[in-house]
Amino acid sequence: MSLEPEVLSTPNIFADIHNAVRALRPTLRGYSQEIEQTRRLPREVVELVRSAGVFRMGFEQKHGGPGLTAAQQAEILAELSYADASIGWCAMVGIDSGLFANYLRDDAVSRMFPSLDVSAAGMLAPRGQAERVDDGFILSGRWTFGSGISHADWVFAGAHVTESGEINRHSDGRPEWRVLMLRPEDVSLTDNWYTTGLAGTSSMDFSVDQVFVPGYATFSFREPNAKSGPLSTADLQMRKMPGVPLGVARAALDYFREIAAEKVNSATGRRWADDYRIQYSLGQCEMQYISMRHGVYSTLEERWNRLEAGADLVDLSPDERIATALARTNAMRTARDIVRRLYDLLASTSIYKPSPMDRWLRDLETMCQHVMAQDKVIQSCGAHLLGGTPEFPLVLGLERSSSQRQKAAGHD
Repeated sequence: MSLEPEVLSTPNIFADIHNAVRALRPTLRGYSQEIEQTRRLPREVVELVRSAGVFRMGFEQKHGGPGLTAAQQAEILAELSYADASIGWCAMVGIDSGLFANYLRDDAVSRMFPSLDVSAAGMLAPRGQAERVDDGFILSGRWTFGSGISHADWVFAGAHVTESGEINRHSDGRPEWRVLMLRPEDVSLTDNWYTTGLAGTSSMDFSVDQVFVPGYATFSFREPNAKSGPLSTADLQMRKMPGVPLGVARAALDYFREIAAEKVNSATGRRWADDYRIQYSLGQCEMQYISMRHGVYSTLEERWNRLEAGADLVDLSPDERIATALARTNAMRTARDIVRRLYDLLASTSIYKPSPMDRWLRDLETMCQHVMAQDKVIQSCGAHLLGGTPEFPLVLGLERSSSQRQKAAGHD
């Protein structure tokens, strides 16, 4: 008599996914050197992340997913990033498959995602043209920064919709922008990801040439399935991003504390644990970390709870609207500041490859070049408070009609 091997189900609630990821941290960290050298996640790492339930985190319970909040998603991404920033970053993008399901038709979700454990990669910005044809679109274009595209199950690409070669426009004059989802075999990759940091994310350019995409595999952020709720707003895929810098900063702090607790100044014989400069610097870094962590999770939870209770973005005050965006940008910048300070304290030992401090700093430097860490986010928040024109309206979820945008800014 033979027994069938036990089939372990993929974790599908927050606690189980969190525990599975935390248990994987030592194993994942062991792949860091290979990830850095090969500039992508090894297949073994992708499957470990998949089996922990990470890629399904964005799917709602109605689709069979865990239905995690943005704060819960960020917390799990922080655990992954504690092990390796490139793993956390790829997972952060990868779970967009489930988040985008909230904008696809329900019949399309069941058709496209027979398994919820799928990873997405791509770029939302409309760098392509999607010519409208019967039952879909013919897509062409070239996009950059396709993080995780070397192992993606779906590739998303933003495009302006055209008819007879002319860009379609909404009633407010803005170009019609859709996101189209393709299979990886329909995409050509350009292996140009040679960077300062986040080297293992394979965030290379990709292009599409005259590929048909069925209409059901496309969506617009103007047209969510739900008219209200936490997943009805155009900033839904941005909210979990701070988990990555939070995880990297925490890893760097713990690494420094372990070294500082045992280190002795070779010139003076004085323990670092008794050195005022070390004590003060570490305390200040922990103060920054606690503040940025609280800012991230409190604003995410407040936003989620308000929307879950039935509020729409236009019901939120200007101060509520800007909170998650500023907390997100602050997390990226503050994490970099913390690691820079720890790097300086460790001095020349930071520059040698056995030390992970060099990579953490390079990863955060690269992370802070992302649009979400740029001044235009802060400008957009300030403009929104004053009734001005945000340079980056999407960061505030401002991707609807002009009348709604005016109401949100308090000009109705």
